[in-house]
Amino acid sequence: MVPLRDDNPTDLTPIVVYGIIGLNLAVFGVQLSLSPQGLNQFFVDWGVVPAQLSASLRGQLEAPLYEWITLLSSQFLHGGFFHIGGNLLYLWIFGNNIEDQLGHVKFLIFYLCCGVMAGLTQWAFDPASTVPTVGASGAIAGVMGAYVLRFPRAQILTLLPLIIVFTTVRIPAIFFLGIWFAQQAIFSLATLSDQVNLGSSGVAYWAHSGGFVFGIILGPMLGLMKPQRP
Repeated sequence: MVPLRDDNPTDLTPIVVYGIIGLNLAVFGVQLSLSPQGLNQFFVDWGVVPAQLSASLRGQLEAPLYEWITLLSSQFLHGGFFHIGGNLLYLWIFGNNIEDQLGHVKFLIFYLCCGVMAGLTQWAFDPASTVPTVGASGAIAGVMGAYVLRFPRAQILTLLPLIIVFTTVRIPAIFFLGIWFAQQAIFSLATLSDQVNLGSSGVAYWAHSGGFVFGIILGPMLGLMKPQRP
């Protein structure tokens, strides 16, 4: 299922969403200019490497603070065109309503905090991993968690593949985002089993699940549930 748009109008111009999208695209442009070796090092330097975070807590690094900065910088790195395209599509559809509800400054705080908590969730469940975690999906998962809490009945125009043809349907947000979260939660739990290996997929399922849950928690604390303007 691919979301195309929602039927949920806003009052404010989502300048923070625009800014985040622009910054992600600018960083991705820098990535495209790097050699394969340079890109790998770029991810190691600015992505979240759980093993490095663990080492910083044990005092084994010369600059431990630097590793924690990657919890922010990693949110603006992406592994390819589909990765950044999918993330920015979801941010474009769901982010404007949350920014409209929280206001520009609170939304920026909310977004970055969700991304940080998503990265910490991934680290907590896989602290020895040496694979860099990159992408805005943890922060955007937080936006989606806030969206389903505040606008469960909003209709999401969705592209739905039916074997060899495609059609569009309108799906309530509580079902569209609920199904998405259920998938992430199932895959997250599957990574705990020695019989299931999802590490090769390159998807940080725990970051998605953690970001979604923290979005539901943090949103109301910042005013998500305040009455909408008439």
